[in-house]
Amino acid sequence: MHTPKLHRFRAAALPRTPSATTESPAVRWLLTAITVTFLTVFLLLPLFTVFQQAFARGVEMYFASFDDRFVRHSIRLTLMTAAIAVPLNLIFGVAAAWAVTKFDFRGKSLLVTIIDLPFSVSPVIAGFVFILIFGAHGYLGPWVEQMGIRVVFAFPGIVLATTFGTVPFIARELIPLMEAQGRDEEYAAMTLGASGWRTFFKVTLPNVKWGLFYGVILCNARAMGEFGGVEVVSGSISGRTNTMTLQIQQLYFDYATVPAFALASILAFLALLTLILKNALEWWAHR
Repeated sequence: MHTPKLHRFRAAALPRTPSATTESPAVRWLLTAITVTFLTVFLLLPLFTVFQQAFARGVEMYFASFDDRFVRHSIRLTLMTAAIAVPLNLIFGVAAAWAVTKFDFRGKSLLVTIIDLPFSVSPVIAGFVFILIFGAHGYLGPWVEQMGIRVVFAFPGIVLATTFGTVPFIARELIPLMEAQGRDEEYAAMTLGASGWRTFFKVTLPNVKWGLFYGVILCNARAMGEFGGVEVVSGSISGRTNTMTLQIQQLYFDYATVPAFALASILAFLALLTLILKNALEWWAHR
């Protein structure tokens, strides 16, 4: 009979956790207004402007912008670059995340720091580094040219610069997931006789597949929009080394605003598609 009173006493004795909803309506409205204003000015308005300028002279003029051979070449070059850089980062990201989360070794923290290096180093600096290494007067430039391979101002240099800029995306998505997953399931699978590869494909990979898909989507979006390092390494040669971002810049500098924004709308559409896929993956993973 005294149990309900005891429960009420204990509930009253427990300290109340402060809630974020206890702020006054004015503060909530102010924070919401700041958030909406920031998103509108820095995200929604620029995206709207890109599409508005792309269709400023009509739908026919918009699609006619893609008849230019330089524009078509920039699209093909961008897709080819992403098709190489993303799988390379996929292999590296999975291997790095596996090594960091499943093994103990000296220099692990240094490895994680190096993985994050492209986030702190300007892509332009990375482009100059590749020129110092693979340029005509670089450390490896003469040797590479003797083998008949041209890196700077050519397609391989674009792939290198893009791969450098997209290194962290997949690895940094997988490392927290694998750390949260722990090692118990892998140990159990190996105890039952599963090999390392079988354990990875049957135990580890299914647990991180949504994070892996999300990392690949972000990596692909960044690869297609890479600019600074690619501009330095490629030399920005129309019809040869101009990716979509470089071709947009050149068209805009040549006062071809409609073709420039038409090509930019493709990148903007890919960004929106990335967000849609991201939300779809999160919804599906939650289910």
